[in-house]
Amino acid sequence: MARISGVDIPKQKRGVIALTYIYGVGRNRAANILAIAKVSEDIKVQDWTDDETGRIRDAVSSFKIEGELRSETQLNIKRLMDIGCYRGVRHRSGLPLRGQRTKNNSRTRKGKRKTIANKKKVTK
Repeated sequence: MARISGVDIPKQKRGVIALTYIYGVGRNRAANILAIAKVSEDIKVQDWTDDETGRIRDAVSSFKIEGELRSETQLNIKRLMDIGCYRGVRHRSGLPLRGQRTKNNSRTRKGKRKTIANKKKVTK
């Protein structure tokens, strides 16, 4: 496996697809990285030479990816929570924050269902 910016990328895949295993690199950015490094998109990772791998590492290092990007995202969320804006409050309470309905769906954000028992009726 080739190792770029602390991530093992699979050898049997094409370069464009393999680079997307890095957090913060999608198909478009992967194509840009390979264009900057002057490596063909169709070549598989196992066929890269050491020189090409070095050029790709240099091109990748010019972007904000992996740990740096994750920490920036977490700081942005923390900032929203600290200033108490709507999105920050929704983050804090674990609810969806982009206007989705919560009556029926949003199980991903809310977690597993918590069943609440009905009150027992008083019998006379």
